[in-house]
Amino acid sequence: MGKIVVVTGGVVSSLGKGIAAASLGLLLKARGLRVTLQKLDPYLNVDPGTMSPFQHGEVFVTDDGAETDLDLGHYERFTGISLTRNHNVTAGQIYDTILSKERRGDYLGRTVQVIPHVTDEIKRRILGLSLTSQADVHIVEIGGTVGDIESLPFLEACRQLRLEHRRDVLFVHVTLVPFIRAAGEVKTKPTQHSVKELREIGIQPDILLCRSEQPLTGEVREKIALFCNLPTEAVIEATDVHSIYEVPQVFHHGGLDSLVVRELGLEAGEPDLRAWNDFVARVEHPEHSCVVGVVGKYTHVRDAYKSIIEAFTHAGAANRARVKLRWVESETVDARNAAHLLGDLDGVLVPGGFGERGIEGKIAAVQYARERGIPYFGLCLGMQVATIEFARHVVGWQEANSSEFEPQAPQKVIDLMNEQTDVTEKGGTMRLGSYKCQLKEGSLARRAYGKAEVQERHRHRYEFNNRYAAQLQSRGLVISGKCVGRELVEIIELPDHPWFLAVQFHPELKSRPYEPHPLFADFVRAALERRRARLGSDAYQPGAAPQEADDPEDRSAPPIRQA
Repeated sequence: MGKIVVVTGGVVSSLGKGIAAASLGLLLKARGLRVTLQKLDPYLNVDPGTMSPFQHGEVFVTDDGAETDLDLGHYERFTGISLTRNHNVTAGQIYDTILSKERRGDYLGRTVQVIPHVTDEIKRRILGLSLTSQADVHIVEIGGTVGDIESLPFLEACRQLRLEHRRDVLFVHVTLVPFIRAAGEVKTKPTQHSVKELREIGIQPDILLCRSEQPLTGEVREKIALFCNLPTEAVIEATDVHSIYEVPQVFHHGGLDSLVVRELGLEAGEPDLRAWNDFVARVEHPEHSCVVGVVGKYTHVRDAYKSIIEAFTHAGAANRARVKLRWVESETVDARNAAHLLGDLDGVLVPGGFGERGIEGKIAAVQYARERGIPYFGLCLGMQVATIEFARHVVGWQEANSSEFEPQAPQKVIDLMNEQTDVTEKGGTMRLGSYKCQLKEGSLARRAYGKAEVQERHRHRYEFNNRYAAQLQSRGLVISGKCVGRELVEIIELPDHPWFLAVQFHPELKSRPYEPHPLFADFVRAALERRRARLGSDAYQPGAAPQEADDPEDRSAPPIRQA
């Protein structure tokens, strides 16, 4: 097996363990080491696939069709490694496996317990991936914080791994060193208590990553080191940054990768970060700017659109531009206020989603973008509502709809396939994972991709209804992408529009800093062209808000409702 680095977190959640793990993976890979990453989630759901985005944020889908935690998206984006279902383990999966074995009699009548049965299954998942991936370094992130009851079996399993493979396991603990403004100083007690709780479990962290608003002085680092039983060099600051893509630079400057390599006895050269530094420079110093409206139903929870946000960062950097995102709650949009909400945008994107809530607002947004010549990009559900809008307002089928929203619609232009209709479990009707798509010669999609066939990741249940394909095409709709080997429509577009394209898959899942997704990059190019034509300039103003910031002119913020 390779070396294992276990990343834990303490004090509070959302400290950035996923970004820390991904950043360490990038740094070690830049040193020429083979790296893999794994997320251990303590919740009892088998996977996040049926969880509300309000609860869990985005579901990240892998090539092999696994519905996983959004941190796997960070892992893939930072390291460029395509992950699988084995890279995300939940407590639900662990207990499901153990109970299935118990029912089959695999335990031969023995009492099934957390120790050793649960911890053994967790170790089996970790070591199994370590062996099959043949990685030099296997980074394991444990979800939650130290002290959570549900995290204890995972921490105990990793404690046992350290005992069994003492020279091959390293613990990195991400903790908080808050800056108290009233006192004008940082406080180390939360970190001390977090490490104390970890040590009570039997784990002595080897490295501390200390999140703080302010840089840590040498005195503060020495104090933390003394009370947490670490050398001072192992107390590494993780100060707040403008962009998550700066984090690897901060950690490298703090000596994280050098320390990990030394402590694990690895042979590795200095990291080559030239390409990464160039990407970060383009993100931090854009020459152009544009504003894209994201018309969605989970806009109050930015993590629900994490991969979309990052795909725009990559596409913006490719165009040397900053893409400002305006979040528009789809429930607030209708034909009467569409001009007020969308009129000054350079592009409109409608993302994926499930359920009827906000659908009419999305359709109204598509209609406004289509009729006003605003670049439009539809993702998954965004393709389905674009098809419905075209059927209603161009073909004239006023009651056209998806059977997901109106089972009795006279024209169900979006519908379940025949083989899906008899399946009762929600997950049983989903099309998940990577599928090949053949692109039409001369189409916008073909020009953007620059090749005839692509592979993209799916997560959806309903499909374009081929029964209406001929009539829709006769009125100008172009079907520019089809699933290879199956008569399933993957891409639609309008040739008499500046830029109108919608896809059934999720291209955002495959966008990378070095390789921005071609459709996102071309959409941003079109948005910049619209801005230049509309305002005469797309020059970036240094005082503009960063991409992830809330829009100060957000005119659509109703109370949060779940569906």
